[in-house]
Amino acid sequence: MLDRHLRPLMDNALERGARRLADLGIGAGSLTLAGLIAGLLAALAVAFGWLLPALLLLLLSRLLDGLDGPVARITGPRPLGGYLDIMADFTAWAALPLGFAFLDPDANALPAAILLASFFVNGASFLGFAILAEARNLRPSPNGEKAHHHDTGLIEGSETIAFFTLVMLWPAAFAPLAPLFALLTALTAGARVLRAMRRFGG
Repeated sequence: MLDRHLRPLMDNALERGARRLADLGIGAGSLTLAGLIAGLLAALAVAFGWLLPALLLLLLSRLLDGLDGPVARITGPRPLGGYLDIMADFTAWAALPLGFAFLDPDANALPAAILLASFFVNGASFLGFAILAEARNLRPSPNGEKAHHHDTGLIEGSETIAFFTLVMLWPAAFAPLAPLFALLTALTAGARVLRAMRRFGG
């Protein structure tokens, strides 16, 4: 929901940073891999209760994710790069609830499972919509240049970053807030299914 409003505020800075990285010979694939590693380390840090390092690693992961696309556009985008980027994103997001489940299994295991289930359903709706959009040649995406059609929704990257930032700063809030965030994520998936039915049902 917020991505389309926040992205224009960051695009110029990301573009400048991407040009410098490209000039240094740093490719988009390296940034994608580094972002994935940072995201997985963030989840590991959560599991051990190192929440401030986890937050810093999460923010670093998202910064690298924001840079790999502009670098790819500068150096020449490749379909495999877009595929690996979305795989890295989904993997990093899936790891974070597991980190909270390990941090406090008694309180967090069930909320983490509910949250992961909502991520799974939302991911299926997102990728399924992208497949249908690709078949209908629907480009560019609403969120700017992507390797695939990028449908918007109530819960997107900005909201997910905000949620995990909050629960890393206030870990006791994970158990009550994760099911609520899962509900909003599921509503996002449901709304996307309805859009797909209206748009592609004919």
